[in-house]
Amino acid sequence: MENFKIEVDSDGVALVTFDVPGRTMNTLTASVIKEIGEVVETIKSDAAIKGAVITSGKTTGFCAGADLGELGGSGGIGGGGSGEEGLKAAFEAGFALNKAFRALETCGKPVAAAINGLAMGGGLEIALACHYRVVADNPKIQLALPEAKVGLLPGAGGTQRLPRLMGVMNAAPYLLEGKSMKPAEALGAKVVHEVVAADQVVEAAKTWVKTKGDPVAPWDKKDFKLPGGGPYSPGGSQVFVMGNAMLRKSTYGNYPAQLNIMKAVYEGTQVPFDAALRIETRYFLKTMMTPQAKGMIRTLFLSLQELGKGSGRPAGVPHYDVKKVAVLGAGMMGAGIAYVQAMAGIESVLIDQTQEAADKGKSYAEGLVKKAVSRGKMTAEKGEAILALITPTTDYALVKGSDLVVEAVFENREVKADVTKKAEAQLAETAVFGSNTSTLPITGLAKASVRPASFIGIHFFSPVDKMGLVEIIMGEQTSQEALAKSIDYVLKIKKTPIVVNDSRGFYTSRCFGTFVQEGLEMMAEGIAPAIIDNVGRATGMPRGPLEMNDDVALDLSYKIGEQTKKDLGDKYEERPFAPVLEKMVVEMGRLGRKNGKGFYDYPESGAKRIWPGLAELMPVTTADADKALIEEIRTRLLYRQAVEAARCFEEGVIVDPREADVGAILGWGFAPWTGGPVSLIDGVGLKAFVETCDKLAQKYGKRFAPPALLREMAEKGETFYSRFGVKTKAAA
Repeated sequence: MENFKIEVDSDGVALVTFDVPGRTMNTLTASVIKEIGEVVETIKSDAAIKGAVITSGKTTGFCAGADLGELGGSGGIGGGGSGEEGLKAAFEAGFALNKAFRALETCGKPVAAAINGLAMGGGLEIALACHYRVVADNPKIQLALPEAKVGLLPGAGGTQRLPRLMGVMNAAPYLLEGKSMKPAEALGAKVVHEVVAADQVVEAAKTWVKTKGDPVAPWDKKDFKLPGGGPYSPGGSQVFVMGNAMLRKSTYGNYPAQLNIMKAVYEGTQVPFDAALRIETRYFLKTMMTPQAKGMIRTLFLSLQELGKGSGRPAGVPHYDVKKVAVLGAGMMGAGIAYVQAMAGIESVLIDQTQEAADKGKSYAEGLVKKAVSRGKMTAEKGEAILALITPTTDYALVKGSDLVVEAVFENREVKADVTKKAEAQLAETAVFGSNTSTLPITGLAKASVRPASFIGIHFFSPVDKMGLVEIIMGEQTSQEALAKSIDYVLKIKKTPIVVNDSRGFYTSRCFGTFVQEGLEMMAEGIAPAIIDNVGRATGMPRGPLEMNDDVALDLSYKIGEQTKKDLGDKYEERPFAPVLEKMVVEMGRLGRKNGKGFYDYPESGAKRIWPGLAELMPVTTADADKALIEEIRTRLLYRQAVEAARCFEEGVIVDPREADVGAILGWGFAPWTGGPVSLIDGVGLKAFVETCDKLAQKYGKRFAPPALLREMAEKGETFYSRFGVKTKAAA
């Protein structure tokens, strides 16, 4: 066998070592699934084998789960054609892992799992199919069924074995949220039987096989009772009634996986175990076929993994090891950038106009380090070493020796031009100058540079320490070398880079702005703010558009609008909400969440509430919403962002659908259940999307008008991933 090695000791215990060749982590590939059957047959038929222990030959972990590249590919599950034969083929493919694990569980000999590292998804499911589980005593080890996070459900017995071990209520967070457990937690929940020193895992598992080995799973015994009771017991029925309500509240019905997990558990816990596994497989296949699952697997796993490895990096440029970076501007963005750099071991010079401002910027890092130390996530010594890498100063002479500069000053051309000249005077020819602007075109900012080939946009998102995306913007003269160096820098600070071409607002700010603006358009039409934001959240966005505007600051929105008006001149088209925004910011000082006054009031104690004075500026004419209005608001908010993403493709601002989808979800929280705006369009279908946009344009204006590219693709029956996509090949 290629993936497993079997060694039988003198006591008749077979040590089965799982070690997929050529991979850093064990995953459940098609060949692995096939060989599991061979392993089971060997254990079952070899009279010399009294029992078995399954462990990993990798130091990286036990098993990371299914190979999602195979699972989501054209030849994967569900790719077996249509009709009755196609359905049978799909079921057999989907049931293969369940069948293999069930054969292991019923082989008639005791089998223990020696879990020496993380066990995720199918990796935990194979352990659950063993009769006994021993885990290494290492708090870094995670045991989880994370399938729900990528739009799937555990399809190898997870929805059936976990509730039978710990009860439906206790299992719910691990199934519905993909929550992970550490070894001690798993022991307390009776998911594992022993936690021992790492070098004793195999021996402890062998000892159980030799002394107590019981070859029958609890649910296969006549006296088995479901912990906490089944669906029709007093406790069990309450779990499902309340669970359905809580699920609706948290997902708004956007995620089929969570609903199907609930159904699989509800139905499966009422029938014999083999029937339960067939029920699980049916729901697994049903979920797998949804646009949500396909989009989420592709974007949140395959594409994210590829971009996180620097797939957009130009070839032929030597690796650039960034050791020192100067950050210009010690506000929230600059302070956050300095912190993540220091965490990556990069010497960081933090420059501002006054020493007080620079010191305040470093204090942000000090606060985060102090919190990490107090929570035991970092030693005091490591914290001190991290903070020692940040030098707050007003002296531009300290920029000298920097491999890269990140400018993070106020969104004003003149201010940016001034600091660019000061910093470039200290830079070596090989260094890169990056601007953290969120809206101003890089080509225009590069005019202040004497080295435009090394001038690039490096756009972070706030808060920098939590947001995983960095948008890299190419100016007209930016070199491929500068791009490669910038990607190397972003990967070193453990962020995901996407690469876009120059444009006002680039890709992320431009598309995100449409979500906020569409909410303002609705308010100008007289729709009650509460309706707008409630439906906004129900689309799957992290907040409603008015809340989001408060979060990013109303004065920032106003200043961006003023700069855009100045730059576009006669081409600038003022929207109905612009005068209201100006009045709120300039006359009333309502700046958003940061000063406790925006579209909402933010009292020091108690929940935020919509500012009562808003009705005087924008009178409400629609205070109640029926189902049709809710659906139209939902469509407007999502489609307005998606059609703008399509325009970015037409204009060449972005050229890779992977980057468009990943950038949208990581950058501004575009509804994850869609897989991103491009996946949304592909999932709906180009023709249907264009038709809906035409209707919206006729009713609300040209901002919804589909670009020529969309019409052409609709006529040709294309999708974004078929026209622009890169074939993804990755493993879990």
